[in-house]
Amino acid sequence: MKALVKKELGFGNLEIVDVEEPSVGKDQVKILVKYSGICGTDIHTYEGHYKVKAPVILGHEFSGEIVEVGKNVTEFKPGDRVTSETTFYICGKCIYCRSGDYNLCSSRKGLGTQQNGSFAKYVIARKESIHKLPEQVDYVSAAMTEPLACAYHAVAKAIIKEGDVVVVLGPGPIGLLTAQIVKTYGATVIITGLSTDQLRLEKAKELGIDYAVNIQEEDISSIVKSLTDGYGADVVFECTGAISAVNMGLDLLKKKGQFIQVGIFAKSEISIDSEKIIQKEIMMVGSRSQKPSDWEPVLALMNEKRVNAKALVTHQFNISQWDEAYKAIKSGEAIKVLLTPID
Repeated sequence: MKALVKKELGFGNLEIVDVEEPSVGKDQVKILVKYSGICGTDIHTYEGHYKVKAPVILGHEFSGEIVEVGKNVTEFKPGDRVTSETTFYICGKCIYCRSGDYNLCSSRKGLGTQQNGSFAKYVIARKESIHKLPEQVDYVSAAMTEPLACAYHAVAKAIIKEGDVVVVLGPGPIGLLTAQIVKTYGATVIITGLSTDQLRLEKAKELGIDYAVNIQEEDISSIVKSLTDGYGADVVFECTGAISAVNMGLDLLKKKGQFIQVGIFAKSEISIDSEKIIQKEIMMVGSRSQKPSDWEPVLALMNEKRVNAKALVTHQFNISQWDEAYKAIKSGEAIKVLLTPID
């Protein structure tokens, strides 16, 4: 089969390669890929900023149909419509595995990074990672399950009450999904972006987000203060990975506010205004990826039409059109891009 393979580390080195069709293990399922989303980490990997176990087939956000199951698999059958968690291997022994926090297992191997992923016709997944699709969740929506689970994981880090004012920094796919989930809590949601994010800010308004603010044209601080009697936001989700956004978020928070860091920084060492964390007694926490308990709730959110993940899909290409997909993302023309396999 043909697959989109990261052949070597460094910028580029992403090619369509003929690879052997994978065979299913006794505790695994073989999935015919329908759609596979391009994640920010795929972009970082292409650009050489994120290390994977090259050579490896990229792709970890996907939906598909089971075509074969291993001899120990009784929970699923060929024909099942499914999506899968990204976890392919865990140690199963550490305190994180025992508590279901697989995303924190030091031995964890993920699809599309250490194990061949979904930018191909078929992908192999372990049975424990598989989730059947509810009736009202189509394949396009299902390919958005993983990023939606990441957003859900982040929102679960905060205590959000009805009527709270919540700021989401960054209108990328994760920011737009986070904002939608927060809305289900009954909060007032402000999402921010730049002039180059106009398409995404307009999409936020279409999705019912209360305020979509271009911070290059509007005073975000004044808007937040006007909605909070001058106190500041109750919660801030930082979804850009930009240092300037972190410091802006700390400034926008009220005293004893909650700050959740979702975006991944390009550099491991950053400079932030730690004085605000101390003087305002801000509660700051990081959110890494997703874990098993995040998946069924987000499938339910899509099935019940409470979150519209499909609305973020603006472009579809096949895996041989990577260059076009990459340009659409980098230019800001696209919000979310899905890839399809080729024979």
